[in-house]
Amino acid sequence: MKDHFKLQRLMAINQLIKEGYLKSSKIIRAMKKVKRELFMPVKYSKYAYADQPFPIPPYNGLQTISALHTYPIFYEPLKLKGSDKFLEIGMGSGYGSAVAKELIGKKGVVVSIEKNRKTYMFGKRNLSRTGYKDVITINDDGTKGYEKMAPYDKICVTASCNKIPEPLIEQLAKPGILIIPIGPKHPSQDLVMVEKDVSGKITKRKILEVIYVPLIGKHGYEN
Repeated sequence: MKDHFKLQRLMAINQLIKEGYLKSSKIIRAMKKVKRELFMPVKYSKYAYADQPFPIPPYNGLQTISALHTYPIFYEPLKLKGSDKFLEIGMGSGYGSAVAKELIGKKGVVVSIEKNRKTYMFGKRNLSRTGYKDVITINDDGTKGYEKMAPYDKICVTASCNKIPEPLIEQLAKPGILIIPIGPKHPSQDLVMVEKDVSGKITKRKILEVIYVPLIGKHGYEN
């Protein structure tokens, strides 16, 4: 079964390369190393390398492990590197945090926030049992960021919002990059890259159109 998953992983990664999602050798190596099947509920693990989202606890329709191609969509333009302090809003299954940690390595810092308690526990357990215990996990409202460890060189938000939460802009380093899906809850949003330069000036550009669940919180969509 282990060899079966390895073969599926390599085939899925090759497909992402062919489709143009995966370009960086560094991200390819990270995705080859992190075993997505270990970050999925057991009942879905056999589908680990299908390029689609799957439900995760508490199975309320709002919490998912994202489709495989979405990770390079974020990580290619973020260009995560060893000295980065990286903030992930929406830990989910923990898979994205694990890939980020592989990209950043021991010298960098990965902080991941998850609002839903059951999802948080699921992701935290997955990270712990797969050897990513050094990822800092926070069970709180991600729209507020995590001021205690700010500023962050890179920030990604894995849920959609109608506007960029102001605390995330404030907690972004100079220079820094933030990527977030912006738009209505349905049917789709624009994945937007926000760059802050050394003077604090903000520029924005659309990367592509995406579909994400809504970001719930004080500076996002309210419950």
